[in-house]
Amino acid sequence: MESESLKQYLADSPPSIVPLQIKPHFEALSGGEKLYAHYLSVACFAGTRIVLRQISPESEHIYDFIIALHHYFRGDWKALQKEAGLSDDELAAFLDYSAQFLGNLGNFKSFGDSKFVPRLNERQLKALAAVSPQTLEIYEQIKDGVFVNKNVGKMHLGYPDQGHVSTYYPDSPDITKEEISIVSDFLEGKKLLPENTRLRKTTDGFEVLIASALENPGSADRDLKESEWELEGKLKGKKLKLVFGDYTKEMSTIAEALQNAKKYASNRTEASMMEEYVKSFRTGSLEAYKESQRYWIKDKGPEVETDIGFVETYRDPHGIRGEWEGFVAMVNQERTKAFGKLVEAAPSLIPLLPWDKSFEKDKFLSPDFTSLEVLTFAGSGIPAGINIPNYDDIRQTLGFKNVSLGNVLSAKAPNESIPFIKPSDLGVYQRCRDAAFEVQVGLHELLGHGCGKLLQETSPGNYNFDINSPPISPLTSKPVTSWYKPGQTWGSVFGAMAGSYEECRAECVAMALSCDFGVLSIFGFGDGSEDIDGPAGDILYAAYLSMAHAGIAALEFWDPKARKWGQPHMQARFSILRTFLNAGVEFCELESNAEDLGDLTIRLERSKILSLGRPAVEKYLQRLHIYKATADVEGGRKMYDEITAVDDWYATKLRPAVLSKKTPRKVFVQANTVIGEDGKVELREYEASAKGMIESFADRTYI
Repeated sequence: MESESLKQYLADSPPSIVPLQIKPHFEALSGGEKLYAHYLSVACFAGTRIVLRQISPESEHIYDFIIALHHYFRGDWKALQKEAGLSDDELAAFLDYSAQFLGNLGNFKSFGDSKFVPRLNERQLKALAAVSPQTLEIYEQIKDGVFVNKNVGKMHLGYPDQGHVSTYYPDSPDITKEEISIVSDFLEGKKLLPENTRLRKTTDGFEVLIASALENPGSADRDLKESEWELEGKLKGKKLKLVFGDYTKEMSTIAEALQNAKKYASNRTEASMMEEYVKSFRTGSLEAYKESQRYWIKDKGPEVETDIGFVETYRDPHGIRGEWEGFVAMVNQERTKAFGKLVEAAPSLIPLLPWDKSFEKDKFLSPDFTSLEVLTFAGSGIPAGINIPNYDDIRQTLGFKNVSLGNVLSAKAPNESIPFIKPSDLGVYQRCRDAAFEVQVGLHELLGHGCGKLLQETSPGNYNFDINSPPISPLTSKPVTSWYKPGQTWGSVFGAMAGSYEECRAECVAMALSCDFGVLSIFGFGDGSEDIDGPAGDILYAAYLSMAHAGIAALEFWDPKARKWGQPHMQARFSILRTFLNAGVEFCELESNAEDLGDLTIRLERSKILSLGRPAVEKYLQRLHIYKATADVEGGRKMYDEITAVDDWYATKLRPAVLSKKTPRKVFVQANTVIGEDGKVELREYEASAKGMIESFADRTYI
């Protein structure tokens, strides 16, 4: 690979390593709450190898290599350096790579889905491996996967038949997108949920690998009584078989930890939630998992908040299989008050959005909305906010929970550079962006993901709208002609596009409603009166600048060779930048006098946000929402593909400027909990460095 192209795949040097501060919040817990948090944390982190296996064939072996080197020299990296004969820079390069690897739980970026490689050559890595027989043996398993692949497609996650990597389809290099679709549609017809599955192609058909501790759960515990079928149509003659026991060792450890956590649950709801988790992870039943989520929604305002399972489907190219994720956190009561006020105001805010009540839930189901301080977040990356569960039937009838992760939002890397912001805007941007982001997260999670109705034929002949007088579409001024059929879900209809599309819709809801000064006053900014030049106006301006900035930075996550987006949120933010620009130069423009765009800055007219910016966002939001509500995948795809298309100027001019100024994405060093000889739980924290990151993982001996 030519040196210029290689740059985008090199590991960050140095990575941005920050501590996830939690001690005061953890120490405020009672003894029983600490034990509950401890066992939940074990359950979360016990899924580490699941994530590794979900990312790439070599990731688990790279993990073992890093941890084995740490154990062999008991964390004395200077001794290892001397033994291997490496320079200070060469050791630093390995440690930097290791920290980024552990922060992403794999050798593909959790935010971008592109591979990153160490700034070492093969000889230097082998010198590290040669220090012990164990590490040398592991090296033989990773040597072909650590470095750059000559096939650029293999440097990105995606469908195998499009030349990309995906271990959601293990040992299946020739499986096609069409085959995945046919099998997925078949299982949807059988009402088998896909989140905890992988799919393997075999000589005589396909195997659906189901995550479960038991390799042969009893028929009463299975979501389907059948387990094998003969396929028809294009796959006629092929067999489809359910195979239980994927990640069996990990699922057993997880279930055992949750069984222990149940002993310290603070109420019957939490205990029932633990029971359903255990049942799901032992048997592979996602119906049991959905039941755990129903209990989770009912567990309002707990001191220790948690959710765990196969949750987000972004990494699966088909957009239906979930990555392992789990978090344990403490509630920040002060920050939560503002979110509580937002929940109370939600019913009066939803009518401000650009659609009528026909496209909205009959009743807004007020969720639990809390600001959390994270003790544990297991997975390939840590978001700033979460809105779950992702099951539409639960969301539409029981509701959901929103959480904002306070210590993730506030974590800062020292001396962080800020490209593309005008010097005249830098003061307000730096002063207000964190507050603006918290407003954005709150609106995005609560009202963005929480609003909207899917028009459905819930069962044959039964509809959740008046089929004889269908709602009038604001896009056509005519009755709607499409809706979700029985068994269809938002994800199954919109497929791989669904994740990014929904993030975009939620972002647009936040951008529209942040223009309401009454909303800003809920968060403590202003008195509710419109004042674009006042303190609340500063927050609004910072929010719009931040979104435009994110839209530019998004180009890092677009692959020019495959011409595909590697990160759903960034694809969404690019489309919102395009929406700003489409509103006209009177509102927003990218300015530069340099040939290489090295001096490019955003000009966004603060005085025009309300008159030009908000209407442009609302027009875009209306289309996003109505296409989703009516299952109009054709209209939605056409619009979204057009606005997220990267033309020649963005690809060949702006993207290189973005890459030249990109800043490393933060990776977090997390604490561990341990039970002392006295039976009490202690918090063990680590320094915010590559060595501290490695030590924190090495201490989790149950992984």
